[in-house]
Amino acid sequence: QVRFVESGGALVQPGGSLRLSCVGSGDYFAMYDMAWFRQAPEKQREVVADVSSGDGRRTSYSKSVKGRFTISRDNVKKMLYLQMTGLEPEDTAVYYCNRRYGPGEWGQGTQVTVSS
Repeated sequence: QVRFVESGGALVQPGGSLRLSCVGSGDYFAMYDMAWFRQAPEKQREVVADVSSGDGRRTSYSKSVKGRFTISRDNVKKMLYLQMTGLEPEDTAVYYCNRRYGPGEWGQGTQVTVSS
């Protein structure tokens, strides 16, 4: 079963930047459409960014992060990244990576806290 391990979360001030990383297991990482999800306290998990399988040519973003976040992938390393800039307190959440469609087992996630 494919698994993902996220890292890179931290406490950052408003306006700051972070780069999240996710490493996947298994042999089929390149075949998956992938996404970053986040879950804030007492809110449902939501998709913030996704990237197409293979060369990752197609990306999409939620309205709340568009223009500030950039998703990318490295299939050789089985890595997924999320570059976050212009962070806002509303971005505070646990961030997860997973397959965009039919998510598999969820990892522990990585905590991002935006606060002064």
